[in-house]
Amino acid sequence: MLERFVQSETSSSVLLFGATVVALVWANSPWSASYFALWKLPVQIGRRPLLSMDLHHWIDDGLMVLFFLVVGLEIKREIVKGELSSFRQAALPIMAALGGMIIPASLYFTLNRSGPGARGWGIPMATDIGFAMGVLALLGKRIPSSLRVFMLALAIVDDVGAILVIAFFYTPKISLSALAVAGGLLALLVVISVRRVPVSVYAVVGFFFWAAVLSSGVHATIAGVILGLIAPIKPKFRPEELPESAEPLLRNFRAQISSQEKSSAEATLSALDQLLRGTDSIAERLERSVHPWVCYLVLPLFALASAGVNLSAEKLKLAISSPIALGILLGLVLGKAVGITAFSFLAVQSKIAGMTEGLTWSGITGVGILAGVGFTVALFISGLSFGDEALVATAKVAVLGASLAAGSIGYLYLRFTLKDNS
Repeated sequence: MLERFVQSETSSSVLLFGATVVALVWANSPWSASYFALWKLPVQIGRRPLLSMDLHHWIDDGLMVLFFLVVGLEIKREIVKGELSSFRQAALPIMAALGGMIIPASLYFTLNRSGPGARGWGIPMATDIGFAMGVLALLGKRIPSSLRVFMLALAIVDDVGAILVIAFFYTPKISLSALAVAGGLLALLVVISVRRVPVSVYAVVGFFFWAAVLSSGVHATIAGVILGLIAPIKPKFRPEELPESAEPLLRNFRAQISSQEKSSAEATLSALDQLLRGTDSIAERLERSVHPWVCYLVLPLFALASAGVNLSAEKLKLAISSPIALGILLGLVLGKAVGITAFSFLAVQSKIAGMTEGLTWSGITGVGILAGVGFTVALFISGLSFGDEALVATAKVAVLGASLAAGSIGYLYLRFTLKDNS
């Protein structure tokens, strides 16, 4: 599961990069007006105003819910049976992630205590796991598996922090009636999870839960995280129970084939298929089916819609002199590296956490630098932070510049400090 996840993330980073380049070229071409007009096109499903938004909001509040659903599933998997399943395993990436959130936010806030940029402190807290894992993949066998796992666990804890920040600090006025409906649907989803109904039923109720959360004023992506966290991770059957349960069906199938009872054999095959499906939990099936769509469609489309910024000389000059841009650059490029390394060191020295085999301080520092690749979530929070489009554009320029710098510096640092084990 982990290997498949990492491969998807790294290959997706190529598409993300390509979509970003296309967005920047398009937004600065003679056809730039068509780029910005495209995302403002109204799209309506049905006649209810609730389901009428422009294309950009459908991507942010609709498709990105699938991204946060996968994040919720990843968090649950790691907590239940992964790198966050025990305190000893989880302590180091949790402490590292806390440092990687607190220090960047503090640096930003120091430069933007008041004024229009004050709400942007959450932007440099985010790490883009896809791009970060993609850079690690470029380094091949120089990167020990323990460092990849540390990077993954750190990024997942970082995602938890970003989700909490969005939920508590970037949510507008709340509609209590819609929130009550969402609460009722959430209770139904919990019952459904316990009863182990088909994943299609879970998806339908989940859709209405998303619509209720969207209507409530709470950011709709929170619905995706909640759906991921409550998805059942225990299968109906354990794999070791399969032979005993399948043997009678296999005997029936052989007999039906021998007697050419085609319809009965098909029914038995269907029963065997259901039995095999029972060894997969709803969470595993959701992640396996949704994750490729997120990697190869949702995130590239989000990058295409969000990364297009007009890079005219005037706007670049404005961005360079802006405390918002400086706060984001310092937070992502410097704050992430310092925060992750320092908090990791404190955790180990205080014996809260230990270093696993193959993990070195050079590797942790390199991961800290790479964590400054904010991109996806940082761009997402940029759009939530400011109402003024000029401020959003400034923040996006800074996020793109900081992500490029952190990725390049992190690659070079790890390239020359870690040994090639091939």
